[in-house]
Amino acid sequence: MTDTVRVIGAPADYGANRRGVDMGPSAIRYAGLADAVESTGAGYVDGGDLPAPRPEERDPDREPPAVGDAKFLREIEGVCRRLRDATATAIGDGETPLVLGGDHSIAMGSLGGAARDASVGVVWFDAHGDFNTPETTPSGNVHGMPLAAALGRGEIGATEWGRAAGLDAENVALVGLRSLDDPEKEAIRGSDVTAFTMSDIDERGITEVTEAALDVATDGTEGVHVSLDLDWLDPNEAPGVGTPVRGGVTYREAHSAMETVAEYDALRSMELVEVNPILDQHNETAELAVELAASAFGRRVL
Repeated sequence: MTDTVRVIGAPADYGANRRGVDMGPSAIRYAGLADAVESTGAGYVDGGDLPAPRPEERDPDREPPAVGDAKFLREIEGVCRRLRDATATAIGDGETPLVLGGDHSIAMGSLGGAARDASVGVVWFDAHGDFNTPETTPSGNVHGMPLAAALGRGEIGATEWGRAAGLDAENVALVGLRSLDDPEKEAIRGSDVTAFTMSDIDERGITEVTEAALDVATDGTEGVHVSLDLDWLDPNEAPGVGTPVRGGVTYREAHSAMETVAEYDALRSMELVEVNPILDQHNETAELAVELAASAFGRRVL
């Protein structure tokens, strides 16, 4: 990791089926992000929020018609293109981008920027696989598709803006899966990604699983992109998410995983997504996101 963290807000909720995650960047900042990052010894630069028109002003069906079944695809493309450039610029300036979502569809932008002219690995901390495509999605919500697209799968993955050029499936690890659609299960099994379910964490422990995921992501790459969806945690720990799934990781397990990320010293970029203040309780999910980011950037108790 570099000595300066650049925050990039991506207040977009086009990819989800519930409103509210567009307020995630503000909630995370309000929860004390600047102080938390600076407490790690890193510099803090806030690049502000990227423009994202309100969904009420837009038509969910693209004109010409959407690719397959994918809602708000034109708007998502615009945000992802802007985010890709902002992320790549931050890395080019010697900074570590910290992207604040927004729903998980923005990952196509942050990953595209991180993987521009570089080979990168990914650790995807999420309850869901995000491995659907417009051809397999049961909902049309693009926040269930970004990892598949970044790997070049499906019609979005065939686009220049959807695919992350420097990303190889052999360097991708998913951690904490517990909710997959049947087409996702088949696609993940048939791919070269490495997948760890909650059962793997129960059996092996969070530290061993995270180390194995990071070994996958760092093998021959120039750094790691960490994608942290707050629904990775159990809803008792992180209530302010749009798609909660019972049986997630605990508060302490999540911190242990982020501390392991810091120990590997390979973090190239990171994103925090799916914080929904409307569904939260006293901003505790945003506060948790801040704490976990600080752990990933190296904050320790002693």
